[in-house]
Amino acid sequence: MKKKLRMASFFAGVGGIDLGFEQTGKVETVYANEFDEYPVKTFELNFPIKVDCRDINEVQASEVPDVDIVCGGFPCQAFSIAGYRKGFDDEKGRGTLFFEMLRIIRDKKPRVVFFENVKNLVGHDNGNTFQVILDALKEEGYKTRHMVLNAMEYGDTPQNRERIYIVGFLNDDDVAKFSFPDPIPLKKKLSDIIDFDHKVDGKYYYTEGKYKGDIYEKLNEAMDDENAVYQWRRHYVRKNMSGVVPTLTANMGEGGHNVALVRTKYGIRKLTPHECFNAQGFPVDFVLPENMAESRLYKQAGNSVCVGVIHRIAEKIMIAINQ
Repeated sequence: MKKKLRMASFFAGVGGIDLGFEQTGKVETVYANEFDEYPVKTFELNFPIKVDCRDINEVQASEVPDVDIVCGGFPCQAFSIAGYRKGFDDEKGRGTLFFEMLRIIRDKKPRVVFFENVKNLVGHDNGNTFQVILDALKEEGYKTRHMVLNAMEYGDTPQNRERIYIVGFLNDDDVAKFSFPDPIPLKKKLSDIIDFDHKVDGKYYYTEGKYKGDIYEKLNEAMDDENAVYQWRRHYVRKNMSGVVPTLTANMGEGGHNVALVRTKYGIRKLTPHECFNAQGFPVDFVLPENMAESRLYKQAGNSVCVGVIHRIAEKIMIAINQ
């Protein structure tokens, strides 16, 4: 059996990218870096390695093992439609964290680099931000390919989630043999990821008087389809017309706004954290910490990636590099 490729994972979150690559059976994550201690707990429940829980600015390249692949979903708030779109000028420094990752790539020179980010990165600042990223990778010797893929079209995952994926190769032959996966039919149904048949804990249900204002009344009036997912959008209810879960966000656990909702025979309720992870394509046996605030688990799900899309791209990378 061929030796597995070694991967270093940055901004690792709960390990969605790692999972997608490891599902090929040809890759193992040997190093992971994540600054937020809460997703680190979830990561370490599901992977056999200890996460380096430091700010990437403090990580020296010499502390990272030699690897074949470097991957990362560098923070996207600076570029996101949901954020303020400040990009590299983000006052919290989130827009420049890509260059911290690049500093390590420059030193380690992995054969493959892989990035995932919000679709809006492509058009940010009239495309200049994205071009700076591609040019910086080119300067380090990487030939890149990129594509916006939707989870419901490329990952057999019933979520409307468009993301930009960038793959870079040092080797000319590798990039020549690489292509992104083709779209596939969506076979997975909402009922495969959401439990419509059983009653869940009462805390997930919306009832009259539970929330301020007339949220419940508006939900009750608008939510007339038990086979659909809805969202409360501050002042109105929106039904997802594609028959999938709307794009999960990091602020889902902070109240009514942006939360995905369903109506079952037991009432109107939000998705459970596990159902949100299901909607990202995580396996049913993916372990969530038991003693953690659920708002943090919702945030972890919303910040994560569609595992199914990552896995299909990773398979294509393996073909390109003859693994």
